[in-house]
Amino acid sequence: MTFRLPILALLFAAAAAQEPVADSAPVPSVEEVTVSMKKAASFYRSKLAYNGGYGSRWSQGLTDVYGEKRPGSPTHIMIQPPGTTSVGLAMLKAYQVTGDRLFLQGAREAADALMWCQLASGGWSGGYDFARQRPSSLRYRRDVDAGVIDPEDRIAFSTLDDNKTQSALLFLLELANTPACAKDVKLRHALNFGLEGLLAAQAPNGGWPQQYNGAHQGAAPALKASFSTDWSRVFPNADYKHYYTLNDGVFLHTIRLLLRAWELEKDERFLSAAQKAGDFLLLAQLPEPHPIWAQQYNLQMEPAWARKFEPPAACSRESLGAMQALYELSLATGEERYRGPLPAALAWFERSHLKGEPNRWARFYELGANQPIYCEADTYAITRESSNLPTHYAYILGDEFAEELGTFRQLLKTGIRNRSDRRIDAEKVTAALQSQADAGYWLSEEGLIDAGLFGLNFKLMCEYISSFNSSPVLVE
Repeated sequence: MTFRLPILALLFAAAAAQEPVADSAPVPSVEEVTVSMKKAASFYRSKLAYNGGYGSRWSQGLTDVYGEKRPGSPTHIMIQPPGTTSVGLAMLKAYQVTGDRLFLQGAREAADALMWCQLASGGWSGGYDFARQRPSSLRYRRDVDAGVIDPEDRIAFSTLDDNKTQSALLFLLELANTPACAKDVKLRHALNFGLEGLLAAQAPNGGWPQQYNGAHQGAAPALKASFSTDWSRVFPNADYKHYYTLNDGVFLHTIRLLLRAWELEKDERFLSAAQKAGDFLLLAQLPEPHPIWAQQYNLQMEPAWARKFEPPAACSRESLGAMQALYELSLATGEERYRGPLPAALAWFERSHLKGEPNRWARFYELGANQPIYCEADTYAITRESSNLPTHYAYILGDEFAEELGTFRQLLKTGIRNRSDRRIDAEKVTAALQSQADAGYWLSEEGLIDAGLFGLNFKLMCEYISSFNSSPVLVE
């Protein structure tokens, strides 16, 4: 089977298709944008990096570094975006569109940090603290390479939720396929080790668990998803990390990684794994009255509890990710069967928004009843009332989700995700230039130096520069 067109080219309009800029419109020059990016990259490398890796946010005085949600050790780096993987990939994209080796060096340093903390199962956890040189409970790839024989109680759980392992492998994949790094044996070894681990962890039915500690073990029959209305309303406190998981974009990010690996590595195993994952999503679509997907499934393909605030349910957030993954598979393979579930799922979204609020959905819908359910603050008891919800979790999805769903609907109609013309891009780039601190960073609304803004602004600037080049930038 041949790859009809690169996924990235299908999802984004070519730069040549953008409208020309009016002569009178003031626009930043490529040189101005490049200088801004170099200033930001230099600040990050010299002031924020620890052994080439990055946290996600920092206080302006650089006294505090933040992990996912709270301050951590200055020696702690984040794997989960925004962190080391997203900063490294942003620098690599900047090198691809400018040719400036400053960005390539920053990308290589980030890759070195990731390779040091790669686990023996091939992936990564959420972060790594360089102050803890050899935690007695963990086993790393470098241990395997050294032939170290460890006690059985040392573990190496690679994590797929929140794009942790996938983003790291995607970054290493893009870097290893950059001509300047083509002969980097150490990089190639880490990439191959990680991709082999990911393939081995996939269940025979195409599913992945939230975490894996090695190759998949045991049978995994290809069962169609089912549900019982008699599910326990009491949190069972079960170990859910081996359940098949869609939560936090597991399948969407993994399928995107595999398709990109297939495109760059020319290895049919990656296509086969992506198709198996798509086949799993076809099986995992729930029956009516909610033909969408759950966050996670037990080994009998029934929606299952995860954390105490994540009950078995039909889930709107994860279902959009499943639909996006299936659509992208259909583009890559030309197989219409991956689009089969989409009409019924989209029809469900039309009829299942919150009453009187067409742009808002609950995250969880009760199995069988298809009515919104929530968890109460403090107790996490199951309820149909939304007046007393925990604040740390999005039980109601609003405008941002509605916009994402609308974009997906448009994508189905046109086959391409519309990009703004260069005039609008210029306005956004100008805003980014104006909001950049003299030192080179960007601040969040909370007044923190923010790696997420670094990645967003670099993506915007790379796209802008590429619109002046003959070769468009690679866009995730």
